[in-house]
Amino acid sequence: MKIALGQINTTIGDIDGNVDKMLDFASRAKQAGADLILFPELAVCGYPPMDLLLKDSFVQANLRGLDRLKNEVSGISVIVGYVDINPGHGRPLYNACAFIQDGEIKARQYKTLLPTYDVFDEDRYFEPAREYKTVKCADLTLGLSICEDIWNSAEIEPKPRYQLNPIEKIVECKPDVLINISASPFCIGKEHIRHGLVRSHARKHGLPILYLNQVGGNDELIFDGNSIVVDADGELIANGNSFEEDLFYVDIADDTIGRPVPAGIVKENSTAPEVTCYKAIVLGTRDYVRKCGFKKTVIGLSGGIDSALTACVAVAAIGAENVLGVAMPSPYSSAGSLEDAEALAKNLGIEYRVVPIEKAMGSFARMLQPIFLGLAKDVTEENIQARIRGCILMSISNKLGHLVLTTGNKSELAVGYCTLYGDMCGGLAVISDLPKTLVYEVSRYVNEQAGRVLIPVSTLEKAPSAELRPGQLDQDSLPPYAVLDGILYEYVEKRRKADEIVNLGYDPQVVRDLINKIDRNEYKRHQAAPGLKVTARAFGVGWRMPIAQKFQETITGPRFQESAK
Repeated sequence: MKIALGQINTTIGDIDGNVDKMLDFASRAKQAGADLILFPELAVCGYPPMDLLLKDSFVQANLRGLDRLKNEVSGISVIVGYVDINPGHGRPLYNACAFIQDGEIKARQYKTLLPTYDVFDEDRYFEPAREYKTVKCADLTLGLSICEDIWNSAEIEPKPRYQLNPIEKIVECKPDVLINISASPFCIGKEHIRHGLVRSHARKHGLPILYLNQVGGNDELIFDGNSIVVDADGELIANGNSFEEDLFYVDIADDTIGRPVPAGIVKENSTAPEVTCYKAIVLGTRDYVRKCGFKKTVIGLSGGIDSALTACVAVAAIGAENVLGVAMPSPYSSAGSLEDAEALAKNLGIEYRVVPIEKAMGSFARMLQPIFLGLAKDVTEENIQARIRGCILMSISNKLGHLVLTTGNKSELAVGYCTLYGDMCGGLAVISDLPKTLVYEVSRYVNEQAGRVLIPVSTLEKAPSAELRPGQLDQDSLPPYAVLDGILYEYVEKRRKADEIVNLGYDPQVVRDLINKIDRNEYKRHQAAPGLKVTARAFGVGWRMPIAQKFQETITGPRFQESAK
């Protein structure tokens, strides 16, 4: 039996477009001699649909899409994810997959484990499955599961999140092959966890597993594909490309002892963090721009590393002809920064404009002089510069229809080293989940991958600065980024307590100061542009902290007591 895995990029709510794509993939798979094709979780409506699921018209449109797929596909069986209606008690919907054969839906399997953590909120909408069944296709009996159903394993968590293990229930139905259709979002390193999980289930149950993941960007989430097929010993037999659509195949036949044996082709997909991160944000940017109906973008080019990387990503995502770079120098901007911005634009081949802001700064100073009379200059005047630049970029967006890409990184967003309605203005925060140290790593990879200098060497080597006052450097206000990012990782991603972070060797006073800044600047992050998620825990859809709150982390260990003397 030949099975096709359709690793597709769906758009939420574009039901006709999603079905068109599936019909195309199914036709190609049929021509290649496949008996069955798999499509991802909720492929008919797109994942994650979130509160669109509260609209009955959306659910009905999804059911019509499934009906169209059933009626128009021919000569090949299909397993596909969609939203089904629960006619009984409980939540009104099911996260479902359908087995389509000969123009009929021969079976449905519902999702059991409904994740409600990090970026997931499925328990808000769906009722869990109560029963399990297998389906017969050609000579094989297939056990069907959906995404999270395969994630209940001591292999990934010492204390499993769920009491029920759907895979064990499905195995009790004695399938020949296990199939899992997924929409599992990317974060750095997750492919190792995911693949290890699939292999462990295969070895435990002595069954081949076909794991299909969707690909593409939907708002803040990026899906990397990286679908895999493993044999009953957990050995990799075939896999899909990373960060792009793919249609690949496995042949499954019985060996001499009757065990199904898959055969396919294994591809080399890099798992280096700087590589996967770059591919992810390129894909996420491309899909956000196009799925939101934009064609072009505009970026403020400061001559610094953050705007340089953002511009490189934009060019890789939508083409140099669709990217406008705007330098907005002030009297505090160095000649070197302006030269670096221009050199970057030339290296990338993008349109480049210069809009000085000195006159606007003067106008603001004169307008506000009666109110500010007798008060010394401070961060207010620095923020006015950032807000002038934000106004310029949003005006260009308004007039030309370009999407503004913001250029702030995770380190800055964490501690509030950014200006509301200034450098935070925009429609998409491309690198807002990249700590500053990772920004440098990815930027070096960009030059290496290009085989030439795209980001100027001087941009990579000079000390970071906002250039909002004479001689300003980031390190005047912040600890070294290696220290900041290390603490940020432990506090945000690893969720360690302050004492635990201090015990790792960090200075107690620095730990307390940074944690307080992270907690205090929640109000800024609530007003930030949506950002592409690449780490295990990003400021965004999976980060749910109150703004008005009084809780503060405390450090009680002896190292803090000693430093406080």
